[in-house]
Amino acid sequence: METLAEAEGNNIIGAESRFMLEGVIRMADMTAGDVMVPATRMDLIDIAAPSDELLGAVIDTAHSRFPVYDGERDNIIGILMAKDLLKLQRAPGLSIRALLRPAAFVPESKGLNDLLREFRGKRNHLAIVVDEFGRVAGLITIEDVLEQIVGEIEDEFDIDEDEGDIFGLADRSYRVSGDALVGRVEEAFGVKLAAPEGGQEFDTIGGLIAHEMGHVPKRGEQHSRAGLHFVVLHTKGGAVKWFKVAPQSP
Repeated sequence: METLAEAEGNNIIGAESRFMLEGVIRMADMTAGDVMVPATRMDLIDIAAPSDELLGAVIDTAHSRFPVYDGERDNIIGILMAKDLLKLQRAPGLSIRALLRPAAFVPESKGLNDLLREFRGKRNHLAIVVDEFGRVAGLITIEDVLEQIVGEIEDEFDIDEDEGDIFGLADRSYRVSGDALVGRVEEAFGVKLAAPEGGQEFDTIGGLIAHEMGHVPKRGEQHSRAGLHFVVLHTKGGAVKWFKVAPQSP
């Protein structure tokens, strides 16, 4: 790391090259368990779910691949690719099971270097991470691994985070980061959102709204509190990244 910093200081390499090289070095000591999406935040599909419910889940979460379970959430039977659902338009009687692709399983201790090599060699983009007892601990994608080298990779469903946490929009509503502090939102909108005395306290607005709703919010879900109307714009890793917030009409 010191050598890379010195090389940048001497204009031998650029800042971006140094950032990526440091990521490669750090990745050598990292495992799948370090960067996986934990099981509690995984978006799974129940093989027994009605087709309308299944399609709704795919649309709401906007992922390209979904682990599918049968019975218990730990019983992953395959991976469903969202694009494969288009085949149902041509053959409505087609079984969802026929669309499933084999799931890859890796231990939590799997090194990221080895995992990236496997992803490339087997052309997999997603793997299920299991703990030492064989239980599902989470999932990891090739994007998660590459982000350790190049930083956050924005896809077509990601929203530019800019700098800051609250932005005014043209329709007189606001885009508010899920990581924005509750106190910051209270001050910006002139409301009181904090839990009543003796209630559970939350640092971020995303944590507070998720608690109020009783589940991890999905894109498009709505919630009203303290005269504010919240709409979930974007989620990632099971947490709300952005809300659209507007004061409710009197």
